[in-house]
Amino acid sequence: MIRKGSVKVDGKIAIIGMKVDSTKARITIDGVPLPVAPDLVYYLLYKPRGVISTTDDPAGRTKVTDLLPDKPRVYPVGRLDVDSEGLMVLTNDGALTNMLTHPRFGIEKIYLAKVKGILNTNTLNKLTAGVELNDGLARALRARVRGEANHESLLEIVMVEGRKREVRRMLFALGHEVTRLVRTAVGPIRDRSLSVGEWRTLTAGEIRELYGSSQTTWDHH
Repeated sequence: MIRKGSVKVDGKIAIIGMKVDSTKARITIDGVPLPVAPDLVYYLLYKPRGVISTTDDPAGRTKVTDLLPDKPRVYPVGRLDVDSEGLMVLTNDGALTNMLTHPRFGIEKIYLAKVKGILNTNTLNKLTAGVELNDGLARALRARVRGEANHESLLEIVMVEGRKREVRRMLFALGHEVTRLVRTAVGPIRDRSLSVGEWRTLTAGEIRELYGSSQTTWDHH
């Protein structure tokens, strides 16, 4: 990769044999950052229902950070409502956190929603066209029904934004109550083997995939 000129250090093309300070250098491969700082950690957690996504709670409820090692201190990337469950990334990498939470970077989050009622094509079209909420238009990138039973539907919905209770509010505005909501993917990251409350460290490949999943070219930032 160095021979091909794919690797840059602090914006300059790297050469074989050069040395860098891993605590300070900004290394990119084909424009995608390569996190090399030794103090950076990346966790993938299956957040249970009833656990809050913030790092501080005056009410003393269980927080996502209570389920992870005490040190180093990490922060949740985006939110997952207290009554929702599923995959969350937590890290002390501020650059990755900004990329995954800012809508302009276009990072997709996939959810499975158990919904009261049968969803018709018109409802699915409204989800992707946009639903007017009290804080503005909310729009799904994609939405499809995965199954139906007992007057309930299983909906797969793909979002970019992460406003508070956004998926639930969109569906409620269209006449459908969400009874369970599970986030199954954050960008390219999925893991069906994680049980509720379990966590693991992201692999180097997964971290790079997260950085590479941005629809904005990193060399411009």
